[in-house]
Amino acid sequence: MIASAIASFARLFTGARAQWRGCDPDEEKQRIYFANHTSNLDFVLLWASFPDEIRRKTRPIAAQDYWKGDPIRRWLADRVFRAVLIERKKVSRENNPLEPMLTALGQGSSLIIFPEGTRNPSGEMSEFKPGLYHLAKERPEVELVPVFIENLNRVLPKGEFLPVPILCSVNFGKPLQLLPDETKNDFMLRARNAVLALKPL
Repeated sequence: MIASAIASFARLFTGARAQWRGCDPDEEKQRIYFANHTSNLDFVLLWASFPDEIRRKTRPIAAQDYWKGDPIRRWLADRVFRAVLIERKKVSRENNPLEPMLTALGQGSSLIIFPEGTRNPSGEMSEFKPGLYHLAKERPEVELVPVFIENLNRVLPKGEFLPVPILCSVNFGKPLQLLPDETKNDFMLRARNAVLALKPL
C-alpha cells in the first residue's frame, strides 16, 4: 500500500509519462533497466513508472552511503523500494558490488541500474562503467532495456532537497543483448548510444 502511494505521488508530482517505444511492459520477463542518471529521484521515478506487477519484482540498485544516511531513507530503501544497496567507496575483491546484483538476479528479480555510476547534474551523459557488461556476460538470458529519463535533473538537481514540479518522461527502448565476441568497450558504447537514442528531440 505504501509503495503504491509513493509511486502514485511520484507520477503525479512530476507528471511522468512512461513511453514504451521498443518493448512492452511484460511481468513475465526478467530485465535489467539501465538509464541515464541526473537526480536522486531517478530510480524512484523509473520504479514508479512501472505497472504494479512489474514494480513488485523490480529492485533498484542504489548507493549504500546515500540511502543508509538517515533512518527515513534507510526505511524507504529497505521496506518500500527493496533496493539492492552497494558500496561505492570501498570496492575490493571481497566487497564486489556485482555480487549483490547477481544474487538479486538469481532470486528472479529484475533490476534498475545507472551505468554512469554517479549523477551528472549537467544532463550530459558520462561514459558507462563496466558493471552492465559484466552482468550481461554472467546472465545472458536477462533482457537489457535502455531507458532515458527526461527533465528529472530539473525537478531535484544535485545538492538540492526540495523538488520543483516539472513534467518528466520515462522512455523505454528496444532490449539489447551482449553479442558473441563483442568486446567490453564496444558493448558499453552500444549500450550508451541506445540510451541516448531515446532522448526526445
